[in-house]
Amino acid sequence: MQAFLGLGSNMGSRLEALQRALDLLSTEAGIRVQRCSRVWETDPVGGPEQDDFLNVVLEIDTDLTPHDLLAACNRVEAQLGRTRDVHWGPRTIDIDILLIDDLTIADGSLTVPHPRMHERAFVLLPLLELLPDPVLPDGTRLMDVRLPDQPARLAFPPLSIPA
Repeated sequence: MQAFLGLGSNMGSRLEALQRALDLLSTEAGIRVQRCSRVWETDPVGGPEQDDFLNVVLEIDTDLTPHDLLAACNRVEAQLGRTRDVHWGPRTIDIDILLIDDLTIADGSLTVPHPRMHERAFVLLPLLELLPDPVLPDGTRLMDVRLPDQPARLAFPPLSIPA
């Protein structure tokens, strides 16, 4: 299956955290990182006052079930010290499953496509680098969605993908 993951960090060495998350995801059985967007810097959305985020989107191939993919993402977040103390608060790393093929999932633990991705420039801009005209399972074309009015700045080239 093809999937797209959104990664963000706004604590500590943000670029290092993104690279480490990519590296750890690459070591998870059943996940093969194919491509990485450029790194975008964005203002935080919602939550308390906090530092700006660095964000990327990864394209992966996986033979994991969607819930096993979520478990792998959660393991990587835990390895990098992610805590969930404050809703939408600062975080060392955040890994969101954005899309998995043309699947639609909505249960208590996982929603795919990500329910708010069309509202977030920090997801749409890097995603559009990798998937120029994404179509959601319900037929919505993301190119037809109005880009949110959120500051986003290119910060760095794509992260390195381990061989």
